Amino acid sequence: MKLLALLVLIVLFAACGQETVPDAPGVHSYEYADAVFGDVRIAFIHVGDITDLGWTYRHHQGTLDMMAALNIRDEQVLNFFNVVPGVAVGEAIDYAINWGANLIFGTSFAFEIHFVEAAREHPDVQFFHTTGNQAVASGLPNMHNYSTIHNFFRYMTQARYLSGIAAGLRTETNVLGFVAAFPFPEVINGFTAFYLGALSVNPDVTMYVMYANAWNNPTLETQVAHSLIDRGADVTAQHVDSPAPQIVAQERGVWSVGYNYDTIYIAPDSVLFSPMFDWSVYLIYAVDNVVRGIPIPQGYHPGFDESMVVLSTANPATIAPGTYAAIELAQAYFLDGRNIFTGPMYDTNGNQILAPGEEFIEPMAAPSWAYIIEGVTILQ
Repeated sequence: MKLLALLVLIVLFAACGQETVPDAPGVHSYEYADAVFGDVRIAFIHVGDITDLGWTYRHHQGTLDMMAALNIRDEQVLNFFNVVPGVAVGEAIDYAINWGANLIFGTSFAFEIHFVEAAREHPDVQFFHTTGNQAVASGLPNMHNYSTIHNFFRYMTQARYLSGIAAGLRTETNVLGFVAAFPFPEVINGFTAFYLGALSVNPDVTMYVMYANAWNNPTLETQVAHSLIDRGADVTAQHVDSPAPQIVAQERGVWSVGYNYDTIYIAPDSVLFSPMFDWSVYLIYAVDNVVRGIPIPQGYHPGFDESMVVLSTANPATIAPGTYAAIELAQAYFLDGRNIFTGPMYDTNGNQILAPGEEFIEPMAAPSWAYIIEGVTILQ
């Protein structure tokens, strides 16, 4: 408990507006009439911290944009960073409630069970959980999932696909590399979408994938990126948090695709695009409606069409000719309802996964796609 209290003191003094990293571009500008937000208190419980320049950084950037949009002051927001899933989550929730939080947001899938329990015990507090799938089943009107993993990673697969188009047009070796966190379906469907995007414009392209077995470990991510480039990859992408793979790509003279942060500022001669989330879209929606007494769904999942999933600005110094036109064409297909995961599709053993024209429709609330498709090689 002493450690938690120290953590809370640190985040209170750090406040929300004092960042040590530059703002990513592409955030939205909103104007609200006023003043109904003066009494609200909002807590955020994060699994990491903003120095990851990834998952937690983007969440916190969304917080700052929401605060600016709704005129919410620093003292109305309490952040918990580096909260380890388990007992510490419940302790953070209790501290936030004693502090007076009206709304509590959690940003890790592993926090959900604690959020459901707390929502049941505290019906006057609104709880919001990034990803997850238990809000509707709980029957609790004060428990909400936003961007449930099914839809949230479905929309992110669209951004992954578009960045894959850029990679497929850019590669000269026809070998891509992907720095992956874990062999989880949410990661696998992401790198599958990236590869399918590349394949759509370059039928000769192949891809190596290597797992770092960590969400945020720059040392391991660096090692994996080097291994992929040593195998011939001249474009790398990632589903890990730090910009280490982009730094390696810059040093090695190859190209890269980031994730959750516009790393053009870190690797200007390497980065093509970065798929990102703009969490302010949901945060503004949720806080505004709760304060005004407007009910919101237990599950809500804005995505690419609502600009909650975005691509960073293209890097004109690195993208290949024809990239803009190819991406615009793919976006038009998305608007027409095109499903990225449409057959024919085969696994690495030649077994048919999807017949010609057959679509994969996610049956689960969380991703279940775990196939390794033809053309993708997992390295140990």
